[in-house]
Amino acid sequence: MLQRCIFKRLLPQQYSLGNQETTKSVLSAWLPSALLGGHRAAGSKSGVPDVRERTLIAVKPDGVQRRLVGQIIQRFEQRGFKLVGLKMLQVSDDLLSQHYCELRTKPFYPRLLEYMTSGPVVVMVWEGHKVVQASRTMVGHTNPLEAQAGTVRGDFSFHVSRNVVHASDSLEGAQREIQLWFQKKELLNWDCFDQILTCEV
Repeated sequence: MLQRCIFKRLLPQQYSLGNQETTKSVLSAWLPSALLGGHRAAGSKSGVPDVRERTLIAVKPDGVQRRLVGQIIQRFEQRGFKLVGLKMLQVSDDLLSQHYCELRTKPFYPRLLEYMTSGPVVVMVWEGHKVVQASRTMVGHTNPLEAQAGTVRGDFSFHVSRNVVHASDSLEGAQREIQLWFQKKELLNWDCFDQILTCEV
């Protein structure tokens, strides 16, 4: 009954929901198969582009301390991305050493380590079409003085050493970071009902 009410709101009025077989064929063209009792891989038969790209977003200790986690999550949800992993943790030196492996020889690395272990971090995995590139745009320039208003860093960050959030910089980097921060069982595969409605070929 609930599904039928949702379908009536989402489908164009010219489609009749009288005949069950006709209804099912029409709905399968408009809605994810999970709502119809099945599971379909994104970008397969639906004609929808592959939206399974994933990226890692981490709210750093200053963002957590300033209670910005909810606002940051809201921005990604409003953009249409799907949250598939989320946890809060006190990061170990070992994990940071692997995450920042390219920065370990930099003179600022000890201060970076001290900062990243100064409080809890909220780390997330978001999924969506071109999510890596879009997330970098949403987060803004590493230096908040160069970050545009409307970006996370442009709105919330004060200094390059306290820039609120981390976002994977490439698809390859995202894959490496996700494997580093999350076990496979901690990531959920689920169908978002508006996936087909919000994506176009």
